[in-house]
Amino acid sequence: MAGVRIGTASWTDRSLIECRRYYPPGCNSAEARLRFYAAQFPLVEVDSSYYALPSRRNSLLWVERTPADFLFNIKAFRIFTGHHTPITALPSDLRADLGAQGRGARSSLYYRDLPAEIRQELWQRFTAAIVPLKQAGKLGSVLLQLAPWVVPGPRVERHIRECREYLKDFHVAVEFRNRRWQEPANLPVTLRMLRELNISYVAVDEPQGFDSSVPPLAQVTGRYAIVRFHGRNRATWHKRGIAASAERFDYYYRESELAEWLPRIAEMRRQAAEVHLVFNTNNEDQGPVNALLLHQLLGEGLS
Repeated sequence: MAGVRIGTASWTDRSLIECRRYYPPGCNSAEARLRFYAAQFPLVEVDSSYYALPSRRNSLLWVERTPADFLFNIKAFRIFTGHHTPITALPSDLRADLGAQGRGARSSLYYRDLPAEIRQELWQRFTAAIVPLKQAGKLGSVLLQLAPWVVPGPRVERHIRECREYLKDFHVAVEFRNRRWQEPANLPVTLRMLRELNISYVAVDEPQGFDSSVPPLAQVTGRYAIVRFHGRNRATWHKRGIAASAERFDYYYRESELAEWLPRIAEMRRQAAEVHLVFNTNNEDQGPVNALLLHQLLGEGLS
């Protein structure tokens, strides 16, 4: 049976820090918080790399501040995953290059809007920044969390294959966020492609009944089996005007809800090299509280 790692999607959320119910008194620096978190959990997901390219310096610091067997799952930069990306999120020199090519009037763009040389440069900088984690044995998967409007089709399959080629030296996982990926005509094709490319299918727990709702399907298509728990807050899932993710993923799980996953996790353990269970519920201390509850239900050690 494969080992299980449980963690949260970030250890630096403002509401987690400000609620003062997780970090102990005096744990006020970035170093102290990461060291404390890494003493409690063996895994964390890096969310900041979705909003801006990660930095090699941070990777080196994270290696230094965590135990030898700790793992980071890294979320891919948003422009790689079909999201509309503000030009201000790009490095300043690449913004200047875009302006020189007559694209300076735009405030945001998609991956397809970028010249090939800038796409390649973004991938090079992204992968170079996370290499220290890989070299230290502390990199789990690079997570491609596709935009909710990304649906199955030849163009998207080509894009996933392109991402896989740029990430050929890394473990990769994909989270689909549109129910069409699980329709009977699409699911077998999708799973076959993921297995061919050795990409992990990311199972999810989230509110149901929306186009962006993906049913909880446990599949193992790569080295890691991964589940991301987004909570079941239907009222905020598509609420407009939300300023922070802490409101959208505002949810404390009940024991009975997490217990639904126990047989699925057991099956994933029989097929995967390792199982990663990540809580994206992030209003105040919800992530750690929910993670510890599942830990208790599983009866697994966290290290």
